[in-house]
Amino acid sequence: MTNEWDAVIIGGGTAGLSAAQMLGRSRRRTLVIDAGLPRNRFAAHMHGVLGHDGVDPAQLLESGRAEARAYGVQFATGTVARVVDDGARLRISRHDGTVDLARAIVIATGIRDELPEVPGLQGEWGRTVLHCPYCHGWEVAGGRLGVLATSPMSLHQLELVRQLSDDVTAFTADVEPLTDEVSARLTARGIRVVRDAVRDASRRDDRLVITTDADEEHALDALFTGGAAAIDLDFAADLALARADQPGAPLDVDLRGGTSHPRVFAAGNATAPFANVPVSMGAGSMAGAGANAMLASEDVDRAVAERTAQRNAGWEERYAAEHRFWSGRVNASMAAVVADLEPGTALDVGSGEGGDVVWLAEQGWQATGVDISPTAVRRASELAAARGVDARFLVGDGAASVAGEYDLVLASFLHSWETDFPRVRMLRDAAARVAPGGRLLIVSHAAPPPWARELPEHLPAMRTPSEELALLGLDPEAWRPEIVEVRPREATAPDGTPAHLNDGVLLMRRV
Repeated sequence: MTNEWDAVIIGGGTAGLSAAQMLGRSRRRTLVIDAGLPRNRFAAHMHGVLGHDGVDPAQLLESGRAEARAYGVQFATGTVARVVDDGARLRISRHDGTVDLARAIVIATGIRDELPEVPGLQGEWGRTVLHCPYCHGWEVAGGRLGVLATSPMSLHQLELVRQLSDDVTAFTADVEPLTDEVSARLTARGIRVVRDAVRDASRRDDRLVITTDADEEHALDALFTGGAAAIDLDFAADLALARADQPGAPLDVDLRGGTSHPRVFAAGNATAPFANVPVSMGAGSMAGAGANAMLASEDVDRAVAERTAQRNAGWEERYAAEHRFWSGRVNASMAAVVADLEPGTALDVGSGEGGDVVWLAEQGWQATGVDISPTAVRRASELAAARGVDARFLVGDGAASVAGEYDLVLASFLHSWETDFPRVRMLRDAAARVAPGGRLLIVSHAAPPPWARELPEHLPAMRTPSEELALLGLDPEAWRPEIVEVRPREATAPDGTPAHLNDGVLLMRRV
């Protein structure tokens, strides 16, 4: 069974649900795969969450799922076995055999807290054994508190817990020997230090009793400790996601939750092991928005590619529908300019059936033509062979599809009837192919022909060479204008009467 989605969120805690809400509100087909084991499931209440202080964490998640469902987000109970890159999509395989395909994923699987190996701690986790003074400290403030130190970070935890009560005991066997500086700080704050290892933790008469290897018992109202952060990301091993140099090696992400893979985003404790609920919610919101932004950009890229393919197909149809589309003669305005130049290498962008390229080759240029129409390129090659000249023709979408630099890059009448034709972008691409000391020559329609009395309103504007130069935005330190003018050219109207056309001529030299 295979399902296709815009985005799949792996993990349905606060980070995952926040991401789901953003994606759902953006009308993305979104699935949340959740094992139902949030990190804070052991706690009956959560604190430090604005507007939700004291709420059961399970209640918050239930509300979050309902909100996401209202935006079309779907949910599946399960776990992910593997995620692999499938090109334009990611393939997500669940342990039950279900396969999901997604253009983006958000990893919000959180972490597991691996507690010190002391009998009794796990059973009291979230009740009398706590980890965060900000999340749980107020409720036990003023009582007999302890801190089971497991790392140098526990010393900071001790300072926070001391703010809550005057009666604090530090169990330091796992971080001994304490430095003189640390001992002085603890003594100055009146914190008792027990250096013997903790052997057992048990609940007696609403108290947590800590027993040490010295058979001493310490009755506490609560014990704070820090578990090792276990981040289970084996399912994403094939993606080789970058990890941060932090405890637990969380995923390394940018401000919008982006990972080292362009289709993978992440949030919550999988990226910040010490993040609380509000931080995870905010990060999840950003990751969801980041994933949607990537998808939106890709949607535009795909639309542009499809539009370009349609445009290219339209030109091919035009050429294929006629035995010959153009006369095969050189454009007079182009020839008049090039006649004064020293032959070298030349590239004609939008070369059509090759009349200009063949003429250039006859004048001694090493000439190349590029056009989107295979039919036009084939006819151009046949024209060159018939005229006995060495000219090269390529099928491609403008100068960007051709490598190298040229002494002359020209574009003659690179116009289109389409309003979204990327003329300026293509001319900039042409400029990028000009070698130092070389020239860019643009010959264009400066005005409609006199016999075209009624033109469709949607046709793109025909600009003067000065206007075109301004639109190109070439660096004035790198380019020198040599010709910027409109030139009249004699022509024959379709009815056989004499006429003239106005050609825009723009010749720029790269210095």
